[in-house]
Formats: sequence, C-alpha cells, structure tokens
Amino acid sequence: MCMVIFAPIFAICAFATCGGYIGHLQVKVECADRRQSNLSINIDFGYPFRLQQVHFKAPLCEKKRQEILFLEGDFSAAAQFYLTVGVLAFLYSLLATVVYIFYQKKYRENNRGPLADFVITLIFSFMWLVSTCFWAKVLSDIKAATEPTQVLLLIAACRAKENSCAVTQEPLWSHLNTSVVFGFVNLTLWAGNIWFVYKETGWYKTGQRYPTISASGKRASGMRQRLYSESSFDQPGEGFGQQLYRQESVTQSDGNFGQQLYRQGSFNRSLRNLSVPQSQLGAPVNYSPENKLHAKGPMIFVNEI
Repeated sequence: MCMVIFAPIFAICAFATCGGYIGHLQVKVECADRRQSNLSINIDFGYPFRLQQVHFKAPLCEKKRQEILFLEGDFSAAAQFYLTVGVLAFLYSLLATVVYIFYQKKYRENNRGPLADFVITLIFSFMWLVSTCFWAKVLSDIKAATEPTQVLLLIAACRAKENSCAVTQEPLWSHLNTSVVFGFVNLTLWAGNIWFVYKETGWYKTGQRYPTISASGKRASGMRQRLYSESSFDQPGEGFGQQLYRQESVTQSDGNFGQQLYRQGSFNRSLRNLSVPQSQLGAPVNYSPENKLHAKGPMIFVNEI
C-alpha cells in the first residue's frame, strides 16, 4: 500500500526538480575604457544541460566589438536517463495502482501478475540506483563547469589586469540537489518493496510449506521413533492379544460397541484354547520336594494343563 501511495509522488518530485530547472548566472565586465563595459551579462542554462550550446556575449574592451562565448560540457545523457526513469516509474506506479484496486482477481490468476510485478520491481530498483548515482556525479561536473571563476576565465577581457570582472548573481542548486535526494528516496522505496512483492509470488509460501530438516533434526527424529517403538513393546501387563485388539478396535472405528465386545470375547476364548505345543523331550515329570533329580544339564518343566 505504501508503494501505491508514495511511488507516484516521489517519482514526480524526482523528474520535476530535474527537468524543470533553470540556472541563472550574471557577471559584469568593467573595461579600462568605461564606455565599453558591460555590467550585466546573463548566462542561462537548464535541462538537458547541453552547456556547449549555451552562449553569451562579452566585450573585448580593446576594440569596440563583442565576442560570443560558449560554456563547456555536454551532460544531457545523465539528465535524460534520470528523467526517463522517473517518468517510467511514475507511469508504472499508476498502472499498478489501477490493477491492485480494480483487477485484483486477474492479478493473482495463475500467479503471473505477482511474478511480472516482482521482475519489474527489480528492474526499476536497479535503474534508480544507476540513474541516481550517475546523475549525482554529473551534477558535480555541471557545478564545476558553471563555476563563476571558470566562466570568468572564458572571457578575454577578464584575463587582462587593467579590466575588472565580478559575479553579480550565482545559480541556485537547491532544486538539483533535491532531485538527487528524491532519486535515493525512490531507490529506497522500490528496493524495500521487493520483499513485499516477493511474498505475493508464492515462492515465500512454498519455502515455508516444505521446510528442510537438518542432519541434527533427522537424528533427533530417529531417536524419538526408536524410543517410541521400544516403549510400545516393553509395556508391562499388556499382552499380545490386547495389542491386537487395540489395533483392531482403532482401525475398525465404524463398528458399533456391541460388535466390538463380541469380537473381544471371541478373541479371548480363542486365546484360552491355544496351548503350548509339547516338545519331544520325553514324558512330563511331576516335580515334588521328595523327588531329587541329579541331572547336570538344563531342565525343562512342563505343567499339566
């Protein structure tokens, strides 16, 4: 939601402060001959900052004529790239706002909308990073090219000692400095939105749905399973018939209570009829305290049933 609200606003501020800038520089030249002096030489420049096309007229002071001078430097590439990124980001923000509000169902259909939004967000984050850094570097070059002392050196009359030159008005850089700040604000906004768009793609939910088990987790799980198996077989007072009955009563939960009681009784009767098979070691021997057996080997006693 923050992306929908603030992205168009900051995009407008970014390209408006850059594209709408006009710098004004004013110098004066006082010749030794006062009649040839020019006290108001205006130099105006602005977007797209092709300074080599900005010209102004200055007196020569030695002769009654003027010279035409040009500033130095072409910084249009960085300014136009920065402005283009701002305009495209503004248009895409408006389009995304319309889709979020009116076409939310189609946006989430087949997960194509979140995936496309995620890729475009990555692209705009990278473009804001490149364009803002490039524009910040070029802005420092523009300030150096339009520095008053640098402009005065271009005038031939100012290089003579008998003449006097001065700057009456310097350009203001607050708008261009603000444009750089808005560029980094847009970079932070778009880069921070990557995480929220990533959660909408479904990749985040897929990773949470199937968590990976580490080696220590596998060992702990195996230990718990072995302990559970040993405890289930070593329970005192619980026979094999009771375990079978418990399993049968759990698996056949759809039967009524009477049928389960009947099965329990019939199963217990069948267990009573079971007898231990007699071994072929000989006739059974009844042991009493009067009988004394002097066998040295293992003895087997079979009780009569």
